Order: sequence, then structure tokens, then C-alpha cells
Amino acid sequence: MKTGIYVRVSTENQELENQTRDLKAFCVKQSWEIHRVYEDVVTGRETSENKRPGFAELFKDAHQKKFDVVLFWDLSRFSRAGTLFTLQKLQELKNLGINWHSYQEPYISSLGQFSDVVISIMSTLAKIEREKISERTKAGLRRAMAEGKRIGRPAKLCSKGHKLSRIFAGRNQGKVQYKYVCPTCG
Repeated sequence: MKTGIYVRVSTENQELENQTRDLKAFCVKQSWEIHRVYEDVVTGRETSENKRPGFAELFKDAHQKKFDVVLFWDLSRFSRAGTLFTLQKLQELKNLGINWHSYQEPYISSLGQFSDVVISIMSTLAKIEREKISERTKAGLRRAMAEGKRIGRPAKLCSKGHKLSRIFAGRNQGKVQYKYVCPTCG
């Protein structure tokens, strides 16, 4: 089985070599052929491809079917971008017909008989995380409104800085005549 190994550390002071050595030894023990080792030195919360070039290359090669399985040290080394993002990336691999395996957490693997259970649990965690994010967002909006902060897009202004909504509301109620609207807005 051809393997893409993904290793990541968060800072320059940490070593990729420890992960790489153990993951290569695991491949030898499993009789897996190593296609390539993909490396990143960046925080795992980062999701943009230009800041995680190794991760981007891994998925580019996955789409080209250059390997059969992705091996990573543990889930936190694969990604810390949140359950939803991580689950989406693991599901993307599965949809491509590529398995994945966590070296330190062998129960987090698409290779074993419990892979469907793992994905089900991870899907549930992703759903819970989405709900928590939604609740935090709503709570933040409620707090901002209670503090009198404006919510939503900025008010539309005419070229002279007057709020159009007030002008049109006054016009529609018959309180503002056209002869006053035109000079006000220009």
C-alpha cells in the first residue's frame, strides 16, 4: 500500500524528525511503501493552503491518487482547525478512496472495522461544534445590541452624508417633499 506521510510541528523550535522517523518505521512494519513525506512548520489552526504548503500538496497528490493511505502522528498534528474542518478533510480523503490512519491514536483510522463508528462520532462532534459556534455568535450579537451597537451593514448615505432610509421613509409618509429631497441628496 502506497503511503503519504504527513508531519507537522507548530514552531521552528520543534523537530519534524521525531515524527518522521517513527512514522517511517511504522510503514516498514506494516509493509507499506512510502510515496512521500509532506511537512509543515505552522500552527495546526491555519487552514489556508499557502500557509500549509505540505498539507496542500498532500491533498493535491490525493486527488491524483498517488497513494492509498495517509499516515499522520495524531489528529492534532493533522489539524487543529476545528472538528468540522478536520472531518471535512478526512471525509474528502475517504471520498477519494484514500484511507487515513493516526499513529498515536490507532482507533482514529479508516482502515479498521470501526471506521464507520469513528466517522459517526466525529460527525456528531462536528454538529455539536457548529451548534456551539452558532450559539456563541448569537450571544455576541445579543450583547452588542444590548450595548447599543449597530448590527448589520452600514446605513446607506447619499453623496452629502444623509441617511437615505430616513429621507425615503419621510417621503413615503408624506412628510418630505421631492423639492427637499433633491437638494439634500444632490
